[in-house]
Amino acid sequence: MQPQYKPKSPNFSSGPCAKRPGYNVTSLALSALGRSHRSAIGKAALQRCCEETAELLGLPEGYRVGVVPASDTGAMEMALWSMLGPRPVDVLHWESFGSGWHTDIVKQLKVDPVRSMQAEYGELPPLHEVDFQHDVVFTWNGTTSGVKVPDGKWIADDRQGLTICDATSAVFAMELPWKKLDVVTFSWQKVLGGEGAHGMLILSPRAVERLESYTPAWPLPKIFRMTKGGKLIEGLFRGETINTPSMLCVADYLDALSWVRGLGGVSAAIDRSVANMAVVENFVDQHEWIDFLAKEPAQRSNTSICLTLKTDPDQTKRFIKLLADEEVAFDIGAYRDAPDGIRIWGGATVETSDMEALMPWLQWAYQKVTQSQ
Repeated sequence: MQPQYKPKSPNFSSGPCAKRPGYNVTSLALSALGRSHRSAIGKAALQRCCEETAELLGLPEGYRVGVVPASDTGAMEMALWSMLGPRPVDVLHWESFGSGWHTDIVKQLKVDPVRSMQAEYGELPPLHEVDFQHDVVFTWNGTTSGVKVPDGKWIADDRQGLTICDATSAVFAMELPWKKLDVVTFSWQKVLGGEGAHGMLILSPRAVERLESYTPAWPLPKIFRMTKGGKLIEGLFRGETINTPSMLCVADYLDALSWVRGLGGVSAAIDRSVANMAVVENFVDQHEWIDFLAKEPAQRSNTSICLTLKTDPDQTKRFIKLLADEEVAFDIGAYRDAPDGIRIWGGATVETSDMEALMPWLQWAYQKVTQSQ
């Protein structure tokens, strides 16, 4: 039978993600709209983005936070183009975005030597084989595979190289060992449900030291330049952005940070995501036709929850369309490069009651597409 109750919010996309519960655009603080981002009010709002992010995440002393162009991709490209070259590089990749960083490093920057440490969708590379004499580039959470690194124990405390971590679907949803991470990037439209086009770049003192002591062999586009005269441009990490940001998006991000603070901080946001994951785990345990793409339970993402179905590709498409047509779940198809299946966002902005309401609809849709043959 068709379930009686629907999720109040059917937005389960893995990016842009659901807005926070109770979100209303008219509640945003919009005094900076129509003003220059270089004005006192504009710079103050951007500086708040940096300072409040650092405060909420509990970043160690000396870590810097900047708002940069082009979402998480822009933040990662800034780091790769500006810092790689003086050491060999280990690139860990097990899904499409990590593989994209590997391609850029090998084919665009032509860094040498590079070790490609690759795994298939659903698995992790052998973390114990990483050489921390090298710079290490990896995603914390494979957004398109639903596979995350389980913790930071595999990262050496006495590393000589830099750890450069794309954490766009992990920040504010998973515990990160900040002292072991030298560069961390994320975007507003993921875990916090913010708007697109803006990235966040977090640098450790070791990363700053690399920037100030090393000049890449290749030319750097203006939007990648973080130093001048061999010194870090500190203004970039005080709200003096390289390009013109959307002050509407800035207001939206500050609203999301305020919401996290109201929850009780990052730990409370993590708890919400973990609770969403528990709903899906319980459902999968009770149904043999659905399973996690991630092989190991400790490696299963609690944000980008990737699932396989006992359906053929055509049935999967009809499964996804049925749920969208019923306005139960939007945009839950697996990423284009990933194996056939579905991907349900379980970040903190998704209410656990909505995740619970969704589960019976998955059963209903499966029966509809498999029994209609």
